[in-house]
Amino acid sequence: MGKPFCEKLSDGTGIKVFLRLTPKASRNAIAGVGVDGNGQQRVRATVTAVPENGKANTALIKLLAKTAKWPKSSVEIVAGHTDRNKVLEISGDPDALIAQLHELTGGQDI
Repeated sequence: MGKPFCEKLSDGTGIKVFLRLTPKASRNAIAGVGVDGNGQQRVRATVTAVPENGKANTALIKLLAKTAKWPKSSVEIVAGHTDRNKVLEISGDPDALIAQLHELTGGQDI
């Protein structure tokens, strides 16, 4: 078991999520959890958008907002703007957000 795919922010205002994005996929979806070469668990997401001019990042934010019913303004990419491996910060109640992510990823352990 690797490092968890999400953690509470130290100030208690939300969570940090580690994610692996696959652009140019056949559909937009949250595809569970995977582990990278460093042992870091990452939520796997796919989007149909191309990775040009931030289109895939915008599609990712829309996907998460629509799927989890979060406001788009609460989801921010804080690292990995031009990389498949991303770090997001999601504002809100940390316990509720973690429970929603757990549900979205098919109940895989955190």
